[in-house]
Amino acid sequence: MPKTKNPEKKKILMIEDDIFLRKIYRDKLTKAGFEFIEATNGEEGMDKVLFIKPDLILLDLMLPKKNGFDVLFEIQGNPSVKNIPVIILSNLGQEADINKGLSMGAVAYLIKSEVSLTEVVDKVKEKITK
Repeated sequence: MPKTKNPEKKKILMIEDDIFLRKIYRDKLTKAGFEFIEATNGEEGMDKVLFIKPDLILLDLMLPKKNGFDVLFEIQGNPSVKNIPVIILSNLGQEADINKGLSMGAVAYLIKSEVSLTEVVDKVKEKITK
């Protein structure tokens, strides 16, 4: 059998201040074969976006130091990272927030209370392979 090259793991950056949520997503995404990187606030998240250039970003909107909309705005305004897909994962479920997030360049907007872990992992896989 020919040896296949082991592809480098895709890096997922989760910018989320809830430690419990980060842990369950870390477990689920690591099991799914991804490298999981985390940031606990918007400033740290933006630093990691620029330094690591992950393959996909899971972004909460309600964050300390810099909110998710500001982070998304900075990502979209920076040519070196603006093509990284961003999935917003938030408790903000109002249509205005959803429309704002998508119009700002997010590839998907998921409401935490309405999606399962598996659905989030499936969405990550779908958006990362494009």
